[in-house]
Amino acid sequence: MRIGFDAKRAFHNNTGLGNYSRFIIKALLEHFPQNEYFAYNPKKSSQDLGLPLITPKKKFLWRSFFVKDDLQRDHIQVYHGLSNELPFGRMPTGIKTVVTIHDLIFERYPRLYPFFDTLIYKIKFRKACKNANVIVAVSEQTKRDIMAFYGINADKISVVYQDCDEAFHKKISLETIKTVTEQYGIHKKYILSVGSIIERKNQGSLVAAFHQLNLSNYQLVLVGGKSKYQEEIEHYIQKNNIKNVKILNKVPFQNLPAIYQGASLFVYPSFFEGFGIPIVEALHSGVPVLAATGSCLEEAGGDGALYADPLNISDLANKMIQILANKALQKQLVEAGQKHVKKFTAERIAGELNKIYQQLVQN
Repeated sequence: MRIGFDAKRAFHNNTGLGNYSRFIIKALLEHFPQNEYFAYNPKKSSQDLGLPLITPKKKFLWRSFFVKDDLQRDHIQVYHGLSNELPFGRMPTGIKTVVTIHDLIFERYPRLYPFFDTLIYKIKFRKACKNANVIVAVSEQTKRDIMAFYGINADKISVVYQDCDEAFHKKISLETIKTVTEQYGIHKKYILSVGSIIERKNQGSLVAAFHQLNLSNYQLVLVGGKSKYQEEIEHYIQKNNIKNVKILNKVPFQNLPAIYQGASLFVYPSFFEGFGIPIVEALHSGVPVLAATGSCLEEAGGDGALYADPLNISDLANKMIQILANKALQKQLVEAGQKHVKKFTAERIAGELNKIYQQLVQN
C-alpha cells in the first residue's frame, strides 16, 4: 500500500500532536515496512523520520487544498490526517482518507479558547469528520464526543489508543535520578504532576489538596508550560504560605523520565482530556497514579490508578494520602499499571491502523 501522512506536526511540533504523529509514523515503519509511506509537509525540515518528505512548490493553502494534486501524482491510496485535519473538498478518485481526532475540548469548553481559534477548529474538525472514510479516535471518550457534537455514526469511528515516547520505557539509574532531581531543587520525596499549567489541567486544586494535607516531608512538583493560570496558583501559594511547592516551566524532554521515576506519586487532576499521555508515561515509569474522573483518564490509567473528583479538593487529598500511606496499595497500582500499558504497544497500534488502511484499499 502507498500511505501518505499529513506530517506538519511531526516535523514542527515538539509536544502532543507532534509526539503522536512521530510515534505513529515510526511504529508503522517498524512493524509494516512492506508499505510505502510519504510525509506531506508544508515547510522543509532537516529532520529525518525515515520516509520521503514531500513539500509544495506553491505553499499558499497547499495543506488545505492543493496537496490533493501531489497525492494523485504520487499514487497515494490512503491519506491519513494525523492531527485533526484533512484537505477541504472531494479527494481524487482512488484516494481514501483517515483522520485522527484527538479531542473536542473546544466544543465542551469554548471559553477556554480564543473565539476565532474555536471557530476555525469547529470548521476544520467538522469537515474532516464528515469527509473522512474512517475517523480514528484516541479514546472512547473522544468517540462519544464526535458522535454527540457532529452526529457521526459509530460505525465510522475506530478507537485506536496511543503510547508515549520510548524514553519512558527505560529504567533510569538511581544515581541519574538523584542528579536530575537535585538540579531542580528537589531534595525530598515528591508528588509529581506534568502538563501545561492551564485551567483545564486543574493544578490549582492539586495545590489546595496538598495544602490541606500539610505534608512537610514531601514536595509537590508541577512541571509544565506557563500561562496566566500559573499566576493564580502562585498567588494562592503566597497567600497561604504553602511550603514545598516547586513549579518548573522549562524542563528539557531528556530530563523528564528521571523526574517521573523519582516520584512517590503521580497526580493528574485534569477535569477533561482527550486521552492523557502523562498517565501512560507515569505507568511506564513504575509510579503509582492518582487521576481524575469525568473524561477518559480511566481509559489511560485502567487499574493502575485511583481516581478522584477533580473538583473536590477533599477527595483529591484523601486519595493522595490513601496511596502515600499504603505500601501494598502502591505496589498493587504499579503492577496493574505495568499490565495495563501493554494495551498501548507500538506493534498493537500499528497493527490496528494497518488493518484500517487495508480495509479501505480493498473496499
